[in-house]
Amino acid sequence: MDGKSFYGFGELDELVLAYATTIHKSQGSEYPAVVIPLVTQHYAMLARNLLYTGVTRGRKLVVLVGQKKALAIAVRNRGGRRRWSKLREWLVDSTA
Repeated sequence: MDGKSFYGFGELDELVLAYATTIHKSQGSEYPAVVIPLVTQHYAMLARNLLYTGVTRGRKLVVLVGQKKALAIAVRNRGGRRRWSKLREWLVDSTA
C-alpha cells in the first residue's frame, strides 16, 4: 500500500486534524487526548518520569498502546542516571 487515502468531497467532514509531539516538548502543556506508544524496542525511553509526564498531559483521555512488558519496564525504571549539569559548581562559584 502506498499510504494514500482518497475522500470524496462529501466525506471531507469526516476528517479531523491530528498532531504529534514528543513528551519532552509537551512538558507544561495539556491536550484533550494523548496516545502513548510503549514498545520494548525503545528501551532507553522507558522511564517512569517520562511515562508520568506523558500520562499527565492528557486532559480527558490517555491511551497507552503497545506491550504490557514495556509498561512494566517503564513503571519500574526510576531513570536513576546522574545528570552532569555542573549546577552545584556554578552555585558554589557564584557565592564565593
